[in-house]
Amino acid sequence: MTLNRRAFLRQVGVGAAGLGLLSFVPGCRTTQPGFAAGKLPRSTPEAEGVSSAGILAFLEAVRQSKHELHSFMMVRHGWVVAEGWWSPYGPEFNHTLYSLSKSFTSTGIGLAVSEGRLSVDDRVLDFFPEDAPAQPDANLAVMRVRHLLSMSTGHAEDTMGHLHQSQDGNWAKAFLALPVEYPPGTHFLYNTGASFMLSAIVQKITGLKLLDYLEPRLFQPLGITGACWDESPQGINMGGFGLNIKTEDIARFGQLYLHKGEWQGRRILPAAWVEEATAAHIANGSNPESDWNQGYGYQFWRCRHHIYRGDGAFGQYCLVFPDQDAVLAITAGIENMQSVLDHVWNTLLPAMGSAPLPEDPAAHQRLADILETLAFSAPQVGAGSLLQAELTGKQFAIEANTAGIERASFDFSQDGCLFMLKDAISEEQVLCGHGVWRESSAGLFTHQPLKLAASGVWTAQDTFTITLRYYETPFHFTVTTQFQDNRLHLDSKMNVSMGPIDFPSLTGQVV
Repeated sequence: MTLNRRAFLRQVGVGAAGLGLLSFVPGCRTTQPGFAAGKLPRSTPEAEGVSSAGILAFLEAVRQSKHELHSFMMVRHGWVVAEGWWSPYGPEFNHTLYSLSKSFTSTGIGLAVSEGRLSVDDRVLDFFPEDAPAQPDANLAVMRVRHLLSMSTGHAEDTMGHLHQSQDGNWAKAFLALPVEYPPGTHFLYNTGASFMLSAIVQKITGLKLLDYLEPRLFQPLGITGACWDESPQGINMGGFGLNIKTEDIARFGQLYLHKGEWQGRRILPAAWVEEATAAHIANGSNPESDWNQGYGYQFWRCRHHIYRGDGAFGQYCLVFPDQDAVLAITAGIENMQSVLDHVWNTLLPAMGSAPLPEDPAAHQRLADILETLAFSAPQVGAGSLLQAELTGKQFAIEANTAGIERASFDFSQDGCLFMLKDAISEEQVLCGHGVWRESSAGLFTHQPLKLAASGVWTAQDTFTITLRYYETPFHFTVTTQFQDNRLHLDSKMNVSMGPIDFPSLTGQVV
């Protein structure tokens, strides 16, 4: 079921109620660094020189700003000092990384360089002789791998849209066919197509998809399991987006970079590559207050305060604090990404001291209580509606619409409401809990079935509102259905989007 977002979601990648999920153990450490079996070691904030009050201030700032964070994990001196998931999001679930994927793609290039398979000074054209234009322009002819890495290819606009529109699905050929308006290395442009080309290069020189290449070299050593990565029509990992991993996996990745490419005593990446990849290679703006204007590395952003990060749309972050020996992983569904960073700088950064702090039992308990109850509560049941019995079992024929939806129905019971939408190809059903989340898998509003938690409530006698949380993505959807005289009016919107958040309205008649 697409409801006209299939193309959009393909392009950008797309628990029990009331309980947060965490591992926070006041007053003790759970293991020793380097000996964790599948998990990072846990400690208390004060033991690692972090003020619990500072973490509480961060959570309060997030709450007051109404930012929709889905998870966070703070690591100091190699120990997890605080972590939380807003249920129904949880530590066992992958989360779509969007452009945070780019930093993993850069790592793949770094590994290939360390194995002598290529150099960042190699010409891009030389990897794709069969796809190169017969007469490449002068700027394309001098484009190097380092220009792909540093978003300085010389293009005047992001190439990704053109790649998606290529008729034969050969995205590398489509990239090389585009004009290169500026000399490479002279002009910063955030260019997701360039990141795809890095993935394509890895596959060219190794014979392996980027995900498969990284598996034994990066994911297995770090204990990252269950990773998946979307692919182009020719079976090439997207590179610039599409990677899905867990919050703790993001933290592991940050720890690898914090330790200059070393993991539990094992060298994974050359230290020289980590330094090179996270240094500023090109200017990307002049606003001193913007963390998008501090310089760009090899698929990493420089930040204020001598911090660097990988990040992805709607609030996916891997923040590395070299001076503070810390890492912060965040997943979210937000629009204002700078605001979240400002909260980090204003609360968490000053909370990190240079030595262990005295234990603070009151703050420990307060933090534990908050982390235990992090949740997006299911909409609570109101008085109900007299229409509930009348509507059960009836179907609505939907008037002609651009989404191709033909039918809708609502079956109410004590367990909730079974909501159905049907188009000419498929039928999607979701069980919405009454006052609780019901977990299932469905493809409503998406291009494929995804895990979701659903709940529905009567917000007026004639209005039933459904909330759908696709808890492995940044997205949730609100579906408002209004009934009058055997007619249905349905409106739906998503929380965040790279385009409009509202879908076209649907209307229907009982049949």
